[in-house]
Amino acid sequence: MTAIDDSRQLVALLCRTSDRDPVGMEGAAALGELLGARAVGSVGTPRATAYQEDLVDARGCLLEAGGQLDDAFEAGKIPVLLAGTCSICVSTLPVLVRHHPDVLVLWLDAHADFNTPETTTSQFLGGMCLAGACGLWETGFGAGLDPARVVMFGVRDVDGQEQVLLERHGVGTVDRPGALADLLDARKVFIHLDLDILDPDLLPATFPAGGGLDFEQLKRLLDLVAGAAEVVGVEITNAHPDHVDALADVLAPLL
Repeated sequence: MTAIDDSRQLVALLCRTSDRDPVGMEGAAALGELLGARAVGSVGTPRATAYQEDLVDARGCLLEAGGQLDDAFEAGKIPVLLAGTCSICVSTLPVLVRHHPDVLVLWLDAHADFNTPETTTSQFLGGMCLAGACGLWETGFGAGLDPARVVMFGVRDVDGQEQVLLERHGVGTVDRPGALADLLDARKVFIHLDLDILDPDLLPATFPAGGGLDFEQLKRLLDLVAGAAEVVGVEITNAHPDHVDALADVLAPLL
């Protein structure tokens, strides 16, 4: 079992945010149990609803996500939050920038999640959450993250209008691990890790995008980032319950 550094505060948030299938919630539960995380909430009922409904129905769960980061920072701990979907960032990233206004957000994900109500075709909250945290639309959970302080790696499935927004708002993209290490060198970094950055042939995903990393490539990347930067927090989404042993090994550099 992966040993957890006592500077980390590891929490598995099990409740539903915008989950359209149960896999992410079940993955957070299974990975959290394996790693000895404190579990908060219980696995909810997945359903395909639009972002407006999810913002209302999942308000308690989303507030809990931000609250977990707030509690960890107040206690002088490094939060490591496991959850079902990336939608948690509508509340976690605004909390992050209140505690660490100079932080960079490293966005490790197959998707940019930078749509708005005007550009989304799916109405999926998880595909709009980063844009909300950056203040491009009103989520009801605050904002405050400067898009120019976001650095993306591994993003490979982006909508046309979403790409325009990324470029307009100065979101950074890096495609080589060495360049990423140079960029993050000695800086405060918060890691958002959606495990669909892995290739879907290795880790099934709700919204699969081919051409992702393998397990060893992701572990090396995380080891490189952890060695280069001052990691102030981590959120991890879309674990798969059938692959938690491999994921625990991959995540060891963050734990």
